[in-house]
Amino acid sequence: MNRSFVVKDFVIITLITSVWVHAYQVVRFFAYVRQELRDYLSAVPNVATMDDLGTLLIWGAWDTLLAALYVYLFWLCSQVFGNTRKSVVLSGSISWCFFFVLYWVGTANMNLIGWKSLLVILPLTLLEPIVASYIASRMYLRKHP
Repeated sequence: MNRSFVVKDFVIITLITSVWVHAYQVVRFFAYVRQELRDYLSAVPNVATMDDLGTLLIWGAWDTLLAALYVYLFWLCSQVFGNTRKSVVLSGSISWCFFFVLYWVGTANMNLIGWKSLLVILPLTLLEPIVASYIASRMYLRKHP
């Protein structure tokens, strides 16, 4: 793996990876999370709505930031372990722990979602960073064989 961090490559790989992140976030949200939030937080008006541009822009920025962090963490792992399956699994797993386990356990701890929901949400979220790390791995191989 190339030892130097190339910003141009990072930005391109992040944008490509963000397509997966955006798509998976939307599918997961509408398939499971949205209804769970509406059921659990029924007293909150307009909870989990996606009908205004501001919400969509914030969600897009959040997803792009997640993609950038996935790509960067993969790059860091690949500097130590090479562009290998180990780097993909390690960076994806670390990302999952920091971005999803921490968030969803904190959300459940504040009673904003039921603890039982974590049994579905956490496994669903594991796929996102693993696939994102895999995409970054393949893209870095194309840039630096």
